[in-house]
Amino acid sequence: MTRFFSFICVLLCVTSSAHAYDRITGKAFASRSEVIAQHGMAATSQPLATQVALDILKKGGNAIDAAIAANAVLGLVEPTGNGIGGDLFAIVWDSKSKKLHGLNGSGRSPKSLKAEYFEKLGLNKIPSYGPLPVSVPGAVDGWFELHAKFGKLPMSDILAPAIKYARDGFPVSELIAYYMNRSVSRLGEYPGFKETYMPNGRTPRKGEIFKNPGLAATYEKIASGGRDAFYKGDIARIIASYMKEQGGFLSYEDLASHQSEWVEPVSSNYRGYDVWELPPNGQGIAALQILNVMEQFDVEGMGFGSEQYIHTFVEAKKLAFEDRAKYYTDPDFNKTPVDWLISKKYAEQRKQLIKPDQAAKRYDAGPYEGDTIYLTTADKDGNMVSLIQSNYRGMGSGMTPHGLGFILQNRGELFALQKDHFNAYAPGKRPFHTIIPAFVTKNGQPWLSFGVMGGGAQPQMHAQIIMNMIDFGMNLQEAGDAPRILHSGSSQPTGEVMSDGGYISLEKGFDYEVERALIQKGHVLRDVSGWFGGYQAIMRDPQTGVYYGASESRKDGQAAGY
Repeated sequence: MTRFFSFICVLLCVTSSAHAYDRITGKAFASRSEVIAQHGMAATSQPLATQVALDILKKGGNAIDAAIAANAVLGLVEPTGNGIGGDLFAIVWDSKSKKLHGLNGSGRSPKSLKAEYFEKLGLNKIPSYGPLPVSVPGAVDGWFELHAKFGKLPMSDILAPAIKYARDGFPVSELIAYYMNRSVSRLGEYPGFKETYMPNGRTPRKGEIFKNPGLAATYEKIASGGRDAFYKGDIARIIASYMKEQGGFLSYEDLASHQSEWVEPVSSNYRGYDVWELPPNGQGIAALQILNVMEQFDVEGMGFGSEQYIHTFVEAKKLAFEDRAKYYTDPDFNKTPVDWLISKKYAEQRKQLIKPDQAAKRYDAGPYEGDTIYLTTADKDGNMVSLIQSNYRGMGSGMTPHGLGFILQNRGELFALQKDHFNAYAPGKRPFHTIIPAFVTKNGQPWLSFGVMGGGAQPQMHAQIIMNMIDFGMNLQEAGDAPRILHSGSSQPTGEVMSDGGYISLEKGFDYEVERALIQKGHVLRDVSGWFGGYQAIMRDPQTGVYYGASESRKDGQAAGY
């Protein structure tokens, strides 16, 4: 009898352990629980930045203060994706006005660099690295615009954690160590790079303490002297002098004349939810165009991961990206027909082009009838910030002004050199931008602040996150962990035209039978590892005010609250 009860005990213990070990999500992919907190939440791509954001909130700062502080830390600990040499975009939900505010913090091309210069060099595309793709870095001005409108704590307090980490050092994470080392072959030849990022003759390895005294000094000047310390002081003079030495065109006058622009976010309703993006020169409205087309199909009935869902999504993406290639540009130079492009009427017209059993080799843009970081924060008062910031290609152009501790962006590479193109290069013009923050409201109340880093993948991933939650019933964490669909090869804002239909990359987790069915429809499948984005999100329960946070395992990110 004793042996019998011992056997039953062992069986029960084994059974209960198995259930405790396997978190049942009802999904075919691995996930984890959402982070849930009442007073504040932060989700960034680096745990150190997330913790700094929470510290700022606990100190009495608001979501805007926390977002700026986290961004400053990310510029130090994740230089492979962002920094003050790059641009910034943000969407802010202000709990006082109960309204969304959009900030375009992107910089302009050098006024002295004329399009004819590229012709003389015989170029049909702006180079990826070196002095020519450099445009004015807008991030710092973006910080101060956000702070002036919504900030609570002094900027000196907000930047203090980043300054301390830059001076005292921090342990480099595995992913960042990998990407920093990969950058050496492309950027190591440019003056200033090695002295900043290779103090021991190489980039830091995983777990090694890395210090950036140049960036600490730069942050200190900004904290005490404000945005003018960056755009009109010694920092601007050093940047201008360095660029001249490298044969570049970015000048002191370009920096001194820079200013961000407050813009009205634009939206489209998807099955009762208002999805908000910023208008061009960014690509955010491509996500709205995709969703408008997808709303006309029974997405839920298709089922997540089905060949019909993937086929329809990819074709909707192709349609949106052809418009992206033709129309998206700096609105100061060409008027993008935003209202028409994100209208339901236009989506109905475009939907008719999709064939259920055949992949299109190409679509024409419709006629007009009328590496990056993302972070999000939320505070006890209901303010929420959706912020994205980038140098464009990983660490940027390679232009590393001496002693300042950061690299200038290469966003200017995204201009087209065809004279009649909407996005054609011009002096003093903002280039097409890939980085896009997103926000969702329901019944006029804030519901979701989110973003997915990853260049041209971002509108595709924005749309997938929304469909994962609304059509497929996934929770906030599952929506980010679900395997993703990436279509590459559409026409580009730089002028390249799609002619062969491009190709699909499916993250692991989709059935082989689905892949085979897609090939039979004419799609080309190709494996591309590491290009499926980096997701962060905060969701607010409108009844209780409780926050839900999510961050995925594709990056080093962390969602945390208190």
